[in-house]
Amino acid sequence: MSGGATLRQEELVFVGICDLAGLVRGKGFPAAELEARLRQGVGLTASNIMISAFGSILATPFGTMGDLVMMPDREAVVQVPFDEGAAEHFYLADLQELDGRPWSCCPRDFLRRALTALEAETGLVVKTAFEQEFVYTGVKDRPGASYALDSFRRQGIFGESLTGALRAAGLTPDSFLPEYGPRQFEVTVKPTVGLRAADEAVITREMVRSVAERLGHRAILSPVINTDGIGNGTHIHFSLWDQEGLPVSRDATAPYGISTRIAPFVAGVLHHLPAITAITAPSVASYYRLQPNRWAPVWAFLGRQDRGAALRVSPVFQGAEARADAQFNIEYRVADAAASPYLALGAIIHAGLDGIRGGMTLPPEQPEFWAMTAAARADAGIDELPRSLAQALDLLAATEAARGWFGPEFFAAYLQFKRSEIEALADLEPSDICDRYAAIY
Repeated sequence: MSGGATLRQEELVFVGICDLAGLVRGKGFPAAELEARLRQGVGLTASNIMISAFGSILATPFGTMGDLVMMPDREAVVQVPFDEGAAEHFYLADLQELDGRPWSCCPRDFLRRALTALEAETGLVVKTAFEQEFVYTGVKDRPGASYALDSFRRQGIFGESLTGALRAAGLTPDSFLPEYGPRQFEVTVKPTVGLRAADEAVITREMVRSVAERLGHRAILSPVINTDGIGNGTHIHFSLWDQEGLPVSRDATAPYGISTRIAPFVAGVLHHLPAITAITAPSVASYYRLQPNRWAPVWAFLGRQDRGAALRVSPVFQGAEARADAQFNIEYRVADAAASPYLALGAIIHAGLDGIRGGMTLPPEQPEFWAMTAAARADAGIDELPRSLAQALDLLAATEAARGWFGPEFFAAYLQFKRSEIEALADLEPSDICDRYAAIY
C-alpha cells in the first residue's frame, strides 16, 4: 500500500489588474476555460479597485454596488515555466463595464487615453523604459559592495534566472546590476512603444518577485526599507517618435539638447511635476526617499546628466553617435514601485500633452543649480517637490487639468484612496511605516 495519495493537478490561469496600490490583483480559473474567459472576461466588483496596499478597503465611493469585467488582453500574457512548482501563467486586463465600455476608473485605460490623445493631437508616440530597483534578501550585505563585482557574484543564479524568466515572458532584458544600497539591485528591459511599456514594467516586477520566491527569498521593491537608508526608485525614461518611426526628441543645438518639437511636452511635465508626484510617488514611505542627500530629487528642475534632477537629460555615449537621436531620452526620476506603471506613465504623458496644448516653454538652463541659493531657485521658478504624500495630494487636488485627465469619478476615488492610506498610518512611527510597506512591496 502506498504511503500517500497523489493528487491530480490541473493548470490554472490568473487574470489581473495593476491597481491603485500598484499591486496585481485578480482571479484564477482552470486553463481549460481559457478561450471562453478571453471572450467574456472575469467578473469584479467596483470597490475592488479601492483595496489598499495593506489588503483592506479603507474607504470606497462605490459601496457594495456595481459589477465590472476584467477583460484579458491577449497580447499581455505571461507563461513562464519553472523546473519546480506551477508555471507563471497570467494575463493583464482592462476594467470594463458590462456592455464593454472602458470603466472610468481603469488604470490601464488612463494610460491608453493619454496615448490616444497624444497621437491624435500631435502624431507622436512615446517610447519608454522603466529602471526598477529592489533589495534582494538572498544575498548578505557586505561593506563596500555598492556596484561591486562581489555583489554581482554573491547573488548567485538570481540574476541569470531573472533574465531567463523575463525573456521567456516575452520581454527583452537590457541590464541587471548591483546598485548603491545594501543588497540592492536594478533591472531594466529595452524601451517599448505605447501601452506595452507599462505592461512590461508590471511583468518585470512580477518576474522579480516570482524568481526570488522560487529561490527561497524576497525581492523588496518598497520605496524605503529603513528611514535612514537608500531608497528604491523606479526611473522612467521616455522619448517621442513620429509616425514614420523616427525619433524627434533631440536637437544637439537646442537648449538641453531637446528639440523645439517636444520642448513644450517636457515643459508640461516639469510644470505639473510637484502635483503628479502624488501619482508617481504615491505612498507615505515614498517621501522618506525624496529627501536631501538621498540620491533622489527634491527640486522640480530639469538638468543635463544630473541624477539629482527630477527630470534628467540622459547622455549620448561615445560610439553611439550614428544613432544618437534614437538613444536620446529624458529620465523621470520621481517614481517608485508603489505606483501603478499605467498611472505613472499616463500622468507624465497627460502633463506633457498639457504643455503642448498650452505652448509651455522650458526654463533657462541652470548649470550651477547646486550652487544656487533657495531664493535664487525661487526667483528662477524652480519649485521644491512635496515633502509628504498629504502635501502632494493637496497639489494634485488643486490641479484642474488633472481632474480632466482622470475624469471626475476617478479623480475623487484616487484622492480618497490615497488619503485613507495616510489616515491608516497616522499613529505609526516612520520606522513602523517602512516596515509595513516593506512587508507588502
